[in-house]
Amino acid sequence: MPIPKYDDLFNPLLQAVRNLGGSASVAEQEDEVATILKLTDAEVSEIHRGNRTKLSYRLAWARNYLKRYGVLDDSSRGVWALTSEGQKHQTLSKDIVKKFVQSLDRDTVSGGSEVDHVDVSDELKDIDWEDKLLAVIKAMQPDAFERLCQRLLRESGFIQVEVTGKTNDGGIDGKGVVRIGGLLSFHVIFQCKRYQGSVSSPVVRDFRGAMVGRADKGLLITTGTFTKDARTEAQRDGAPPIDLIDGEALVEKLKELRIGVQIKERVVEEVFIDEAYFQNV
Repeated sequence: MPIPKYDDLFNPLLQAVRNLGGSASVAEQEDEVATILKLTDAEVSEIHRGNRTKLSYRLAWARNYLKRYGVLDDSSRGVWALTSEGQKHQTLSKDIVKKFVQSLDRDTVSGGSEVDHVDVSDELKDIDWEDKLLAVIKAMQPDAFERLCQRLLRESGFIQVEVTGKTNDGGIDGKGVVRIGGLLSFHVIFQCKRYQGSVSSPVVRDFRGAMVGRADKGLLITTGTFTKDARTEAQRDGAPPIDLIDGEALVEKLKELRIGVQIKERVVEEVFIDEAYFQNV
């Protein structure tokens, strides 16, 4: 089936968060909504623009509306939860939700489409800079991208990070050591994959086959996304675990570590008039 429009995702999203215990990360929501709607891997992986899938993009808009309607809220850690009002609703009328949210902006904005003239959340504002940064990264040469990942791992606390760059090495691009609490250390091998679409489970399996006996953990970094099957395969019981970093997590980490990303804070001046002063001059 085609990915539903953002307003047709209101109720599946509400149900998904409820199914997950009343709170959920964005990735958990996407997986649960895909299960509820019986979407195939190909449908879930369909790209809207840049690195963003249609499902991800439209769910971001759905979250924006449900947050402004007062039934969902998010924490600083990116976890979304049902509000006390949200816990009262099993289903919502999409028309009522849209009219309510759009009425919040009626006095300040005129014209535009029904989506464009609604104030957006920080999540939606992030999409533009994330897509721009991913486009820059995808234009890098393969060896430059490997060096970028090497810098990222070093800044994240890895030591002895090497880019091997060997051919016929099962997709292994480098290795390093991560130290936990100054006491425990784990040997990690990593693969850097510039990718336009979604990385599938066979890629994860092949990478695991190359890492067995050579490291404690594997790390797969991509500019694309991972299919649901790929994420399941990465944490399959009885198999060496592989951590996955998709394009969205990659650019967020670059922003956090200020690698190639500058953040300029803006000071907003708000003026209040003391009318009583003028009355008593």
